[in-house]
Amino acid sequence: MMSNEYTPPKVWVNTSSDNKWASINRPVSGSTHEKDLPVGEHPLQLYSLGTPNGQKVTILLEELLALGIKEAEYDAYLVNIGEGEQFSSGFVGVNPNSKIPALVDKSADDEVNVFESASILVHLAEKFGQFLPQDASARTQTFNWLFWVQGSAPFLGGGFGHFYSYADEKLEYPINRFAMEVKRQLDVLDKQLSKTTYVAGEEYSIADMAIWPWYGNLVLGNLYDAGHFLQVESYTHLLRWAKMLSEREAVQRGRMVNRAWGEEWEQVPNRHSAEDIDRVLRLQP
Repeated sequence: MMSNEYTPPKVWVNTSSDNKWASINRPVSGSTHEKDLPVGEHPLQLYSLGTPNGQKVTILLEELLALGIKEAEYDAYLVNIGEGEQFSSGFVGVNPNSKIPALVDKSADDEVNVFESASILVHLAEKFGQFLPQDASARTQTFNWLFWVQGSAPFLGGGFGHFYSYADEKLEYPINRFAMEVKRQLDVLDKQLSKTTYVAGEEYSIADMAIWPWYGNLVLGNLYDAGHFLQVESYTHLLRWAKMLSEREAVQRGRMVNRAWGEEWEQVPNRHSAEDIDRVLRLQP
C-alpha cells in the first residue's frame, strides 16, 4: 500500500522536487541559454552522454571504424544533462527535443542534423552500407526490433529505472508496475534469442547495438544494480547474447565514450581520435 494518496488538481501545476534527475525536465521546449556547440575536425560531430541511448551510436561508430571505414571517424562531445547543457541554443538547434544523442553530419555539401538514436543508427548504417541487411525480409526484421526497443526502453529507463534507483522515495506501486513490464520485455528477448544468434536473426545489426546498451547492460549488472531483484539469471539466452556482445572490442570502446563517471579507466568524456580511447584503456588494471 502506498503511504500517501495523491489527488490530482483540476489544473496541473509543476511541483517537481529538487531531485537532480527530476529537475532536468521542464513542461516547455526550447533553449534556456545561448551557447554554441564545439566543432571538431571530422565530418561527423556527435553531442551526447554515455547513457544507454548514447552508447547505441558510439558502439556503431566504433564498429564501423573496426571495419576500417576511415570516413566514420568522429568527434564526440560530452553533453552534461545534469547541468542543463542540452538546453543550450546550439544543442537545441540540432535537436529541438533537447535529448541526447544528436549528430551533425557535415560530409555532404548541405550538413544534416540527425536526432533520436534510432534515426542516427539508420542514417549511419545506410551511409556506410553496414549492419543493416539489404535483403528486404532481413531488413524488416532489423527494423522490427529497432523500433521495438525505441518503444520498450522508456519503460525500463524512465519507468523502472527512475522509480527503482532515482526517485526521492521508493513507492511500491510504480516499482511493481514497471518491474512487471521489464520482466515481460526480458522474456520477449529471451524467447527470441532462443531461436536466433542475434536479436533480428543470424546477422549482427543495428538492432543489437540499440538493444544491448539497455538490456545487455541490465542483465550483466551494469544498470540500476537490479539483476537480483529482476532475477536476470533466468534469462539464459539473453545472457548468452549479452555476454557475447560485451566481448566485442567495439562495444567495449563505444560504451566508454562520453562517459564521465565510474573508474578512471572507463571514462572518455570527449573523443576526437582512437588514441583518446587507447590512452584510457592503458589505465585498466
